[in-house]
Amino acid sequence: MAFESRYNPPRGDSWRYNPKAVKPYELSRSKIDLFMNCPRCFYLDAREGIAQPPGFPFNLNSAVDELLKKEFDIHRAKKTTHPLMKEYGVDAVPYQTKLMDEWRDALRGGVRFLHEPTNFIVKGGLDDVWENPNGELIVVDYKATSKKSEVNLDADWQIGYKRQVEVYQWLLRKNGYKVDNTAYFVYCNGDTDKEAFDGKLEFNIKIIPHKGDDSWIEGALLEAKKTLDMDIEDMMVMTTKKAQSCDYCKYREAIRQVQAKIKKSKGKIIR
Repeated sequence: MAFESRYNPPRGDSWRYNPKAVKPYELSRSKIDLFMNCPRCFYLDAREGIAQPPGFPFNLNSAVDELLKKEFDIHRAKKTTHPLMKEYGVDAVPYQTKLMDEWRDALRGGVRFLHEPTNFIVKGGLDDVWENPNGELIVVDYKATSKKSEVNLDADWQIGYKRQVEVYQWLLRKNGYKVDNTAYFVYCNGDTDKEAFDGKLEFNIKIIPHKGDDSWIEGALLEAKKTLDMDIEDMMVMTTKKAQSCDYCKYREAIRQVQAKIKKSKGKIIR
């Protein structure tokens, strides 16, 4: 079986941050989350073009996203409330705008805003937007999983989900829209309790609210800019504590130690 590599670092200069560049640097929502998780990995990605190895794509999750978008778009066209929204007491309808396809397309930039203090173009592709009776936009994100227990947002790692919708709220506000503080997750949980598969996977769908707070974003962008402007030696010192809790950084350090042992004992190094 032929194997196609999905990881080919480093990326070219056009993808990297240049402290002397006049042209704005495009910073995606996921890269902001990367900075919050590990400034060192963020720096190596943006400055050196060495990203974390990618995970394999979740094709089933993508299929669920696509079907949900089609389903909510039917109600968008009719200006009607989806039955799930009624079931969970969400007084809203899918927001009608010609920009929806653009906002959803992360490859085209999604929702974008030039943050002048950092010269970052912050961008993110969102799943959906609803509108409440006050004319405020509601950020909506689709999630899919399969677990025995009830889905929620209580796990520590789900802070990334919360930051995700908060960045979207911030972006919409910066583009001049009134935005509801509450965002919603349409969470689909695959049901494995059926007697047979029968070529069909059914989901229990739940709408989970999250009261967003985007006040952290301004400071995070300024700190991200400060980090990217550092020399690599200063960055390594500054990010030492945070890197100690990063699995990728711990892996790199373990490999470095093995390489040092081999070089010391045999005068060679792993390539």
